[in-house]
Formats: sequence, C-alpha cells, structure tokens
Amino acid sequence: MTFARITGTGSDLPEKVLTNADLEAMVDTNDQWIRERTGIRQRHIVAPDEATADLAERAARRALEAADRRVGDIDLIIVATTTPDRVFPSTACLLQQRLGIHGCAAFDLQAVCTGFVYALGVADKFIRCGSARCALVIGAETMSRIIDWTDRSTCVLFGDGAGAVVLEASDEPGVHSSHLHADGHYSHLLHVPKGVATAPGEVAAARTFVEMKGNEVFRVATNTLGRIVDETLAANGLNKSDIDWLVPHQANIRIIEATARKLKMSLDHVIITVDRHGNTSAASVPLALDQGVRDGRIKRGDMLLLEAFGGGFTWGSALVTY
Repeated sequence: MTFARITGTGSDLPEKVLTNADLEAMVDTNDQWIRERTGIRQRHIVAPDEATADLAERAARRALEAADRRVGDIDLIIVATTTPDRVFPSTACLLQQRLGIHGCAAFDLQAVCTGFVYALGVADKFIRCGSARCALVIGAETMSRIIDWTDRSTCVLFGDGAGAVVLEASDEPGVHSSHLHADGHYSHLLHVPKGVATAPGEVAAARTFVEMKGNEVFRVATNTLGRIVDETLAANGLNKSDIDWLVPHQANIRIIEATARKLKMSLDHVIITVDRHGNTSAASVPLALDQGVRDGRIKRGDMLLLEAFGGGFTWGSALVTY
C-alpha cells in the first residue's frame, strides 16, 4: 500500500516587521489590547515589489533542500492561497515556471485559512492513488494586500508569509487521514465582499478588504475545532494522549488554547507562532510546522495533529506521522 509522507519543510517571511507599537501610530489601538485579545506582538509585511509567488518560491526551495530533492523530482504542485498574484495563470503555474518544472499538474486551491490542510489532503489522495509520487504543497499569502489599514478590528490580525512541504510516496504511513469540511451558511461572518465577477453596478461600492464579525467567528471556530479533534481521533482509533504535537492555524491564542484544552495537552506541546507572525491564513500551519521541525521540537516518528478554521466557513484537520 502506498502512503504519503512529509520529507522536507520550508518557510519564508518578508523582511519588514510591523509591531503593535507601529500600529498604535496608524489606528486607535494599543499593544496591550492586541496582545490580550489575540496574542499577537508583531507580523511580517511584504515589500511593495514582493508578491505571493516570491514567498512561495523561497519556501519551496527550502523544502526541496530539506528533502534532498531536485526540482525534476516534482510531479505535482499545489499552492493554497487567498491572495494569488494574478487572476490567471495560477500562482502554482507561476511557481512552476520559476522552478523550471515542465508538464506536471499545478494548481491553486482556495479555502482561506484552511487552505494548506485542504491542499495536503488533496495531495495525499494524488499520491495514494498513484497519480503523483513527489508533490510540493505550499501555503502562501500576502494578506496585507487585502487589509484595510484604517480598520482596527482587522488590521491588527493579519500578516504575510509562506510555508511548504515536500510530500512523497512511501511504504510507511505519513498522512494517516485528512478531514475537510465547509459550510457556506456562515460566509457573511468573514469575507471580502468584492470579486472579479461582482455585478457591474456593485463594483464601485464594493470593498476589496477583509471584513469580519470577530465575536461570532470566535464562537464558531472554538466549537468546530473541538469537534474535529474528536472526529480525527475516532477515525484513527487513537486517544488524546497519542498526539505528540498540535500544529494549529495561528489566528488567535485563545482559540489555540481552547483546542489544546480539548486535547488535554500542555501548551509546551503546541507549536505557537501567532505572537510573531499574526494570522498568515493558508501559510500559518506550514509556517508553524517548519519552525517546529527546524528548532528540533518535532522529530521523526512524532504524531502531529494539524488543524485549521477559515472563511467560508472552512475547517479541516490532518493526522500526520512526521
């Protein structure tokens, strides 16, 4: 039986750091308010001449190096992003061109903050059915491009970055299962109300920025992530104590703490980057994963629970032996 296993991780963050103190000079907010409600101290912001594909390329190359793979080994590229460089071609195709890869399937996947977990689940299916043997799976975002920097309820939350993994066919289990869900009933609670197909009469009035009803999103997220923990463990016949590391979406420290409590897990076994990265949407899970691997906390053979929740609403998890 063929399984899919993560053989390398990589990430990239823009050089510019925007601190809470910087935001105090931009909008009516303060460091204490931001930290108490979100856990965020700073976030990274792309330069004017940087785009999502730039971050994705650097993260991908680092993942390839970690996996000891060449670009010619790749036969599938999936980029999870809410902020593509262009309407088309996909950011995955732009990345494919930059890497000098020809002919393999390459496409973007849009599930907002759950995007990387969705992409990992899709790539796992490609490998299990024999359609691919070595995939690049990337979460990359330039969320700063769709943030209203005069809206203190959203501008304090988001940052830019990218994370990547190389996922390869293996005789040993790596990705044990993925669990992907969505419910468009809640779309109005977290959205960007303008798109390329917005009706002509609505274009001028529509906003191109993230809009969020924070309290409602928080309530649904905490309840939903608690349920998906149970679903994932039950599907694999595991107990909470079998999980070595929780690698969650980095949206809000209080949501992360609630999920850890559900697992009866100490925060010492949770990879937390929200304080330094903010919410990087589809990039947050692979960014956290790469950090945990590179600083030596996550080791080969560890059991990981990856989980995320995002606009749509979408939510999902993956159980992974690293």
